Amino acid sequence: QVQVVESGGGLVQPGGSLRLSCALSGSIFGIYNMGWYRQVPEKQRELVATITSGGRTNYADSVKARFTISRDNAKNTVYLQMNSLKPEDTAVYYCDAHRTTPPVRDYWGQGTQVTVSS
Repeated sequence: QVQVVESGGGLVQPGGSLRLSCALSGSIFGIYNMGWYRQVPEKQRELVATITSGGRTNYADSVKARFTISRDNAKNTVYLQMNSLKPEDTAVYYCDAHRTTPPVRDYWGQGTQVTVSS
């Protein structure tokens, strides 16, 4: 049974930093592209950053140069380092594990709240 579990959210002041973690269990981490998405009430979930199994990264324009996605294949974990946080980064952050071999499908975590406020 594949499980995706996020951690690391919380309350931080503008300009501060947080690191989110997402651990995958129950499958082979190396066959998954991993991603972070975020959602605020009454808006669609939006992409924040993704990283392929080979380490290629992609970022939303709004977080480029502030956020860094990385993965540790030995720990089955993907990270999102968030620096220079802004109030508009406030959202529930979700981790997505996209399986790249059949059966191709996505597994989502339960989400972790990030609040940027003074």
